[in-house]
Amino acid sequence: MQNSEAMALSAALLAVAGELTHRINEGVLARGFEGLRPAHGFAFARLAPDGATVTGLAAHLGVTKQAASQLVDEIVRKGYAERRPHPGDARARLVVLTERGWACTRAAEEAAAEAVRAWVELLGEDEVSALLGQLVRIAPHGPLRPTW
Repeated sequence: MQNSEAMALSAALLAVAGELTHRINEGVLARGFEGLRPAHGFAFARLAPDGATVTGLAAHLGVTKQAASQLVDEIVRKGYAERRPHPGDARARLVVLTERGWACTRAAEEAAAEAVRAWVELLGEDEVSALLGQLVRIAPHGPLRPTW
């Protein structure tokens, strides 16, 4: 692959990721979840399974602990998450989604499904499934990080 082709592929992937992020965020806002931006969604993706410490969230997002702490303060203040005692470390606090945070996460899943349906209409189910398989092979374990 020539350098120019590699740059074109990079630009196309970034454009798709940016458009997808925008469409998910717009879908979340349209479903009544106010005061959120894409960075919140990337945090929710890390908090969703079992919660996380601020340090773990910072590592996931690729930001400083202070930046992650500010983001957590914001989503706690807005009712999307809460801090709880960490079950395995008395010095740490676990940040977990509230019911409002889980509802927002479900809204993001719905918005993502709408965006992907447009890809299926354009490319067909088989091609979108193949694309998923290829992308998972390229980046199987990468954390979801916002582009700042």
